[in-house]
Amino acid sequence: MKNFIIGLCLISPSILFGQLDRSIKPKAGIAPTINIKDSEVFKTSNGITVILSENHKLPRVTFDLVMGSTPKAYNKLAGLSDVAGSLILSGTKNRTKDEIDGEIDYIGASLNADNNSISMSCLTKHMDKGLSVMSDVLMNVNFPEDEVNRIIKQFESSLISAKSDGGTIAKNVMSKVIYPMGHPYGEVMTEATLSNINRTAIIDYYNDVFTPNGSYLVVIGDITKAEVEKAVNNYFSEWTGGNIYNTMLTSNKLNDGNRVFFVNKPGAVQSVVYISFPIDIKAGHEDYLKLKVLNGILGGGGFGTRLMQNLREDKAYTYGCYSSLNVNQNGSYLSAGGNFRNEVTDSAITQILFEIEKLITEDVLQSELSLTKSSMAGGFARSLESPATVARFALSIIKDDLPKDYYQTYLQKLDAVSIADLKMVAKKYFTSTKANIIVVGNEEVVEKLKAFDSDKKIEKLDAFANEVVDRIPADISAEELLSKYTSVIADGSEGKALAKKMKKTKSYEEVIEYTMEQMPFPMTSTKVWMKPSFEGTKMEGNGMAFQKSYFDGTTGAEWNMQTGSKTMTDEAISSKKKSFGIIPEMNYSLSGMNFELIGIENFNGKACYVLKLDDGDSETYDYFDKETFYKVQTISIKTVEGETQESTIGYSNYKVFGGFLFPTNINVSIGEMNLSGTLKSMTINAKVDISKFK
Repeated sequence: MKNFIIGLCLISPSILFGQLDRSIKPKAGIAPTINIKDSEVFKTSNGITVILSENHKLPRVTFDLVMGSTPKAYNKLAGLSDVAGSLILSGTKNRTKDEIDGEIDYIGASLNADNNSISMSCLTKHMDKGLSVMSDVLMNVNFPEDEVNRIIKQFESSLISAKSDGGTIAKNVMSKVIYPMGHPYGEVMTEATLSNINRTAIIDYYNDVFTPNGSYLVVIGDITKAEVEKAVNNYFSEWTGGNIYNTMLTSNKLNDGNRVFFVNKPGAVQSVVYISFPIDIKAGHEDYLKLKVLNGILGGGGFGTRLMQNLREDKAYTYGCYSSLNVNQNGSYLSAGGNFRNEVTDSAITQILFEIEKLITEDVLQSELSLTKSSMAGGFARSLESPATVARFALSIIKDDLPKDYYQTYLQKLDAVSIADLKMVAKKYFTSTKANIIVVGNEEVVEKLKAFDSDKKIEKLDAFANEVVDRIPADISAEELLSKYTSVIADGSEGKALAKKMKKTKSYEEVIEYTMEQMPFPMTSTKVWMKPSFEGTKMEGNGMAFQKSYFDGTTGAEWNMQTGSKTMTDEAISSKKKSFGIIPEMNYSLSGMNFELIGIENFNGKACYVLKLDDGDSETYDYFDKETFYKVQTISIKTVEGETQESTIGYSNYKVFGGFLFPTNINVSIGEMNLSGTLKSMTINAKVDISKFK
């Protein structure tokens, strides 16, 4: 019998059950109604809406508290919500940050917070301990001054990085053009707005936003309604105050024609392109699901989408081109784009607009529709495996005012989407003639962009989406700029007084402490200079030296812990010779530095002189405040082994040391690495031990 069964299994199924015709697709079944268990919903006396989704498969429970008010604009304090959100776990009246972290870690729990929510997850048996910490954070957060200063410095560093990251810049611009003036989603944090944020503003924000009235407490896991009611009463009943505020917020209206926005990124070899337009729709609208399907076909569904097939597979313009549909109650929009080589920037824009227009004028293929709906249905089905999904659905139904059976009938609504439906919503909501075209890249692409603007006028913006007037000619010479800068840095000394000061200055030692989010300890950078021609640098941290270098006027060497020691290249030596001393800028004319004052530009809302330098090793752009003559930013572009590397240094908060001014805040961005630096000491005429740098 055993052998018979084995033999039967080896026979082709087509012989046993008839020949299968694989050319005939199986008939689609009727989309089922999903049986989603209703969540328990009740309201507390202090205004909290509690949503409970029981799941007793694992002995874990999650409490997710979400505030109910709509976002606010903070104008000169733009970015306040982000800063405040980063500080919610910074300490309470009863616990330090370390104590909060220690207690949560001890019970194997997790505690997270952002600018409008706090959540805690733990084993059910540790629920009381977890809620004790969570409720303490909620009601007794005190925002310690040292933590406020630390987080603000982190944001300062991230802003330096943002100014050199094309994707971040493009998103800043898109926020500004999609949302109207005064809309919270249209606000962009800048160095100026960050400088206005302090502990008082953060406390005011928290007291305004984190209020029980209108908030939602989503509870998921191994817990009963009776236990939830007891927990809420024990830990959240004393939480009082505040009023819910709901403001009707929407996206901008469609343009009269295409508008092109450009942000100059010197030295960029790629352009970041976003094409976007507002869509007047909210979650739960009858067209919402149809638009999601349409977006999945355009560029939101992976490698098989039209944008990927056209711009990546066919044209080879990019590694990736995508679209996204962003729909919420406070304003919605569609965006499409990617990163493209400079020489094909205009061609890429043409093809993206072509694919959008094609959806409006032509029917999609049945194969595209079927594949996209199948993928969306699969994603929806997989989401149901998570206990959090049911509670999230319940929260969405309440907050977004959806029909009670919205998610239960989701697959039926998805299955009903037709080719005609997609044509209809494409005509109704999509446009290739009234879009915002955002490009971040090198100035060499600007002329070709004019063809896409309805008025043939390019709107130029900075990294934070502030309007930039075209670079204007400087009103002084490069030599005059360097002379004024030298005088400012020498604390007002000029002529004979300056010469006397420089003669007396024999050496200096500069010590900067850098922190980096990815680094668990600070790093210390030490730089020394000594007449006539010695310069040494060293970076160390946690008791170890990471790298060091020296230059003696003729030769030099560099060492790091990974590659060891190597002789300084001729290009690096040439660069050192051209930028040397306590104020290198005063010697440019004598050292052979190639420099050119290319004009006046807007930088962070201030007019700045832009000095272009070429030392033979890298191309550099120095920005000098037109009013103070302080150097505020340096952008360096260097080619290493055929790849372009860009670094940005920001300088601020100048102070006097030994008769010279130096920036005490130095933020460095190199690729994805961001360093936030503080000048710890600057010693003029210091005793220099050369051996420490060799």
